[in-house]
Amino acid sequence: MTIIVKASDLKFKYPRDVANRNKPKFSGLPDPAPFNRDDLYDILPMVSAVMNELESDDGDVLNLLEDLLNQMPRFITTRGEVFGYLLGSARECLRR
Repeated sequence: MTIIVKASDLKFKYPRDVANRNKPKFSGLPDPAPFNRDDLYDILPMVSAVMNELESDDGDVLNLLEDLLNQMPRFITTRGEVFGYLLGSARECLRR
């Protein structure tokens, strides 16, 4: 199953870093590049990757990922760290 999240699927609106939109985005681990949590073009591939790893196309799971992303500690900065944080946190929340 391949999940592709679109901007219209998200519950929050995010700014777009148009100047950097064509730069490479998250495509898998390892990825030491910085993650811009204020850029829709960084957020979409990240949540898509986590949704694919969770094998879920549930909108409630996507909403959970957005909530986790918006509450994520600021010391988590790289794409690899963000992916690990979102995946681990979502799995923990979904077990409850």
